[in-house]
Amino acid sequence: MKSSEWKVVKLEDVCYFGNDKIETKMISLEDYISTENMLPNKGGISIASSLPSTKVVRMYEKNDVLISNIRPYFKKIWFARKIGGASNDVLILKGRNKKILDNKFMYYYLSQDGFFSYVTATAKGTKMPRGDKTAIMNYKINLPTIQEQENIVRILTSLDEKIEINNEINKKLEEMAQAIFKQWFVDFEFPNENGEPYKSSGGEMVESELGMIPKGWKVTTLDNIVNISTKSINPQNYAERVFEHYSIPALDNNKTPEIQMGKEIKSNKYLIDDNVILISKLNPNTKRIWKPIPQYKFAICSTEFIVYVPKENNIFYYVYEFINSDYFSEMLVSHATGSTGSRQRVKPKDTLNFKIYLPPVELMVKFSKAVKPMHDSISLKNLEIQKLVLTRDTLLPKLMSGEIRVPVEEEK
Repeated sequence: MKSSEWKVVKLEDVCYFGNDKIETKMISLEDYISTENMLPNKGGISIASSLPSTKVVRMYEKNDVLISNIRPYFKKIWFARKIGGASNDVLILKGRNKKILDNKFMYYYLSQDGFFSYVTATAKGTKMPRGDKTAIMNYKINLPTIQEQENIVRILTSLDEKIEINNEINKKLEEMAQAIFKQWFVDFEFPNENGEPYKSSGGEMVESELGMIPKGWKVTTLDNIVNISTKSINPQNYAERVFEHYSIPALDNNKTPEIQMGKEIKSNKYLIDDNVILISKLNPNTKRIWKPIPQYKFAICSTEFIVYVPKENNIFYYVYEFINSDYFSEMLVSHATGSTGSRQRVKPKDTLNFKIYLPPVELMVKFSKAVKPMHDSISLKNLEIQKLVLTRDTLLPKLMSGEIRVPVEEEK
């Protein structure tokens, strides 16, 4: 195929903004998309916290492309797989003709940083910039034939599907590890000396200020099992050094850290290694927990994380699953300060005073050994995800510009 078969068109030539309506009562929290539950850095969507009070909302359909029109520099975009409703601050892009534009190709084309830079540069407003719809429709795209579009989409979709499969496997493994934690340390059905579930086999329970706990356990505070690290660095002072950057947007986007030069990172960060547990201190209603597996010499994370370091390495996975538990999440929420939503924060040092009930060390060690294989599998899958994301993000601009060509069926 000759590159002359590609043509430059304006976005308005091949798509339009959807404005059809759907009754709010016809959609669920899983189907409602607003700028709040669209994830930054092309991370897709999460479940909405509430539905709007209006009787109708704007309707999106399967294969539409949704883009948050507030603060476009957050790069929020999603390819719809179902029918649902969206807020007025979400743009719904629909293709005009399937013989000219593959909607999934449009999604990948607009996922490029160049598009979001353009929308940000042409946005209106300063404190809460919004994309200019006219300017967006004037955005120019380099469009190959529909056959080559479909082949490009096939390549990129295959990578995304592998990423999604790995994420699903990890989700199941995380659920299994948390289920064992709950069985042992919430329901108190850990194996006794005979290998039987403790509580239901008549294990002795005693009163404590946190309720009934197994005999031999004690009530203490979180600082008995973790420290908080605040060792920081200014990457700007190491302009040509390569950093592995763990950020909240990166966590939301497939748990893949960004690889950046020091000169690209604008603020102080915490130094981390593979013996820490990161949890977001922002908006604790949305659980964000991460076990880093750095592949580069210099790893850093956002100062919006609390960096927990277990005091004993042989209880690492007990500490991780405790911090990942509903019990700990509820404590974070109850101690958050600030207004509702994303402005809520938890003070890291306050968490060290959280009252907890603590099992004997040998039981925490036994649990850590039991769930370690699950976490090892999760780490391997996360490394594979990082490689797949890097491959996809490297291929994307090359495929969209025509630097790498994909043969169409007739040429094979």
